[in-house]
Amino acid sequence: MQTYTTQMNAAKQGIITDIMRIVAKKENMDVEGLREKVAKGTLVIPANRKHLSIDPEGVGEGLRTKMNVNLGISKDCNDPEMELEKVRVALDMGVESIMDLSNYGKTEQFRKELIEMSGAMIGTVPVYDVFGFFEKELKDVQPEDFLAMVRKHGEDGVDFVTIHAGMNRRTSETFLENPRLMNLVSRGGSLMFAWMRLTGYDNPYYEYFDDLLDICAEFDITLSLGDACRPGGLADSTDASQIQELITLGELTKRAWDKDVQVIIEGPGHMSMDEIKANVMLEKKLCHGAPFYVLGPLVTDVAPGYDHITGAIGGAIAAAAGADFLCYVTPAEHLRLPTVEDMKEGIIATKIAAHAADISKKIPHARDWDNQMSKARVNLDWKSMFDLAIDSSKARAYREHTELEDETTCSMCGKMCAILNVKEALNG
Repeated sequence: MQTYTTQMNAAKQGIITDIMRIVAKKENMDVEGLREKVAKGTLVIPANRKHLSIDPEGVGEGLRTKMNVNLGISKDCNDPEMELEKVRVALDMGVESIMDLSNYGKTEQFRKELIEMSGAMIGTVPVYDVFGFFEKELKDVQPEDFLAMVRKHGEDGVDFVTIHAGMNRRTSETFLENPRLMNLVSRGGSLMFAWMRLTGYDNPYYEYFDDLLDICAEFDITLSLGDACRPGGLADSTDASQIQELITLGELTKRAWDKDVQVIIEGPGHMSMDEIKANVMLEKKLCHGAPFYVLGPLVTDVAPGYDHITGAIGGAIAAAAGADFLCYVTPAEHLRLPTVEDMKEGIIATKIAAHAADISKKIPHARDWDNQMSKARVNLDWKSMFDLAIDSSKARAYREHTELEDETTCSMCGKMCAILNVKEALNG
């Protein structure tokens, strides 16, 4: 008979669950060490007990950097089948997490199909769903509606939910007193801010936080505390609003842990490279070591069409500094809903960032992959190089579309190939 409610509750009791064993094996980690980190809250395993198809992953201290892919239905691109095709491709590419950001149409049906087919952990932003599901205008939504939607997502099997509980009266006052160039760019955060202004109420996710925690504990939903004040431009990074919200999220983290609810903290946004390390340190300090989940961050504002690159640069720096979870960014960021091809580009760029950071963080065996590639290269073993490549199909296509004088080398060096010449010199 199960004697625990959540993975954190089990860990605090000294119980090693089957899910913990799966994650420890994936990470080449001692399962007792993993349990201790889950008990402390520095490592989370988002796994709703109703998500029967899940292949669990851990996020946090000492683990590989994980990646999330955003997708979902919008009014201008109301094509559930295209979004499900993205899901299939993302799963084939080995992503650990998918967030359903659907905000229009048959969101419930899409969410249920996504959860049923996905071994990856699934995240949502329940506030997006409140207005369509209850068919109410923003000003008419009641505090209990926000909590009811979290319960609905929990019943459907969602593993983690983004909740902008840090956008309370105190944070909104700080925002109003400290003007920004870009104001608020978080969709969920802006909705909560607008609802508070319209109704005069405080944020129900903050005011009724204990009730929210009871729902999360019931299903073992991991709480991803959202960054309503994340900067949408370099000018607004690390400002009073962002830090005030982060302080509030740290306070809420302790309250969640008291009820054995796992917590992830969401972070910026747009930020210059020299601020990233300090922001990771601030999150870890103010939020007591809870795993840090960042969107990018994008290190410049002027590269629309290439923001998978600006995001990968920031993501690599953030993860090397201690961030645990990267939300991918696609070339379509700021421009349109991503296509399947946009999604592929974003996944590859973020995978590169995560792996590069894992090498820097000295994650066990992270460098093995690179050493295998070096061995294949020194042997001019092209098949092995393609098999090891992070994007095998692109690597093969580049070589197959080139006429070669010498099949053992590439078209850049030919007979001047350093590897070939040194090998021949060493062989006499």
